[in-house]
Amino acid sequence: MSAKKFRTLDVRPTLKRGGEPFSVINKEVASLKPDEGLILITPFLPSPLIEHLKGAGFEARPQSQADGSWQTIFTRA
Repeated sequence: MSAKKFRTLDVRPTLKRGGEPFSVINKEVASLKPDEGLILITPFLPSPLIEHLKGAGFEARPQSQADGSWQTIFTRA
């Protein structure tokens, strides 16, 4: 199913403060409705997270941004 709506989660501030955003990301993903996807903004390519969410049935489309950050769009496979 392709997502019709997207939530955006920018974890750069959390990482800048030295925090660990993994639980926040998992909570956000778990609360997605069937027609929703997630746009995740990170300061680096979140390869381990992409693999983790692929195992949970999501597809990922990462894109590098002009400011050096990464935007990864997660949708249900």
